[in-house]
Amino acid sequence: MIVVDGTVDRKRLGLLVPSSNTIMEQDLQRGLSEIASVHSARMYLVEATENGESAMLDEYLDRAVEDLTSLKPEVVVFGCTSAGALRGPAYDRQLCERIQAQTGATTISTIESASNALAESGHERVAVLTPYVDELNVKVRASIEAAGVDVVEIEGLGISDNFGLAEPTPSEIANRAVALIRRSNPSMLFVSCTNFRSLEAADRIELMTGVPVMTSNRAVIRAVEKRPGRPGHVRSVQARPIGSVSTASM
Repeated sequence: MIVVDGTVDRKRLGLLVPSSNTIMEQDLQRGLSEIASVHSARMYLVEATENGESAMLDEYLDRAVEDLTSLKPEVVVFGCTSAGALRGPAYDRQLCERIQAQTGATTISTIESASNALAESGHERVAVLTPYVDELNVKVRASIEAAGVDVVEIEGLGISDNFGLAEPTPSEIANRAVALIRRSNPSMLFVSCTNFRSLEAADRIELMTGVPVMTSNRAVIRAVEKRPGRPGHVRSVQARPIGSVSTASM
């Protein structure tokens, strides 16, 4: 946030979000209201499955990035935890580098923000709650563990309809989280998914269990707070579509 002549100049935050996500924009608007304005471009996604998210990356991401570039954002967030984990941390980093090159803005990955927050917390035993199907849980777990975090247990609700990820209430999420914590005895809980009402449930879970909680959207908010935008970043030539990052080095 920059203050000039007593007025607040907020960063323009560009959010790349799945088309059926109804939660992330609300969470970021509330959490970042003092330092950033949130502007979204949507990537078509109906099914929260490996095939559905692959299509989002390969067929719909490029247009969303092009649209977002037109508003000259100072920070960009890739707002899908499981899609960031889908092809591994190296792919996710390259993806964000390419988005940053095209938009000229600091680009933040949701899965990387969450993994870093967990690793930096110093907690050695982390349990993970998600709304996902198992094939996505495997990818999320692998990305978190690649950051050196010990995942003692991961539990998914088995929801494959991306719009439906937002349907469990904060109370329902808290109840599932408390049961998971009592069963696995972690030192920290991560609740994954930007389209899950976990940020609304986080304080309740912490009060009920005494275990600190990180969520996807909380991790992004903290990452945005830490990183200034970089307007004017030189744009590089895109040799191939953004979603089709080479996996040769992964």
